[in-house]
Amino acid sequence: MNPFHLAIPVYDLARCRKFYNEILECKEGRSAEKWIDFDFFGHQLVLHEKEKSDNSGEQIINEVDGQNVPVPHFGVVLAWKDWITLSEKLKVKNINFTIEPYIRFEGKVGEQATMFFLDPENNALEFKAFKNIDQLFEK
Repeated sequence: MNPFHLAIPVYDLARCRKFYNEILECKEGRSAEKWIDFDFFGHQLVLHEKEKSDNSGEQIINEVDGQNVPVPHFGVVLAWKDWITLSEKLKVKNINFTIEPYIRFEGKVGEQATMFFLDPENNALEFKAFKNIDQLFEK
């Protein structure tokens, strides 16, 4: 699978740099005064600094498996063991989870571990892992 590239706007580049470096342990790549590349679990995430605006709309949520999932969100599908390791590290770092780590669709097709939390700019992140990765796109 080829890595994806995602660029997102942030208002406080220094604060986000610290979060992605120290909390998520993403390796920093190229950077300039107004942007930073990160190795986001094998994918390229770019943070672009922008000025604050009054574009602070209401967060959209969508019910999935009895949970209020924030939309939009982004993240990565990890191997099961890697997901467990990350969730344990985040708990130690006292991350405030939007949705605590749990197993979704337990015992059903697409059973998955998932967790949601926000970065310093309130971008919603989801990390998940599938019991059976072959069911990633199954109905």
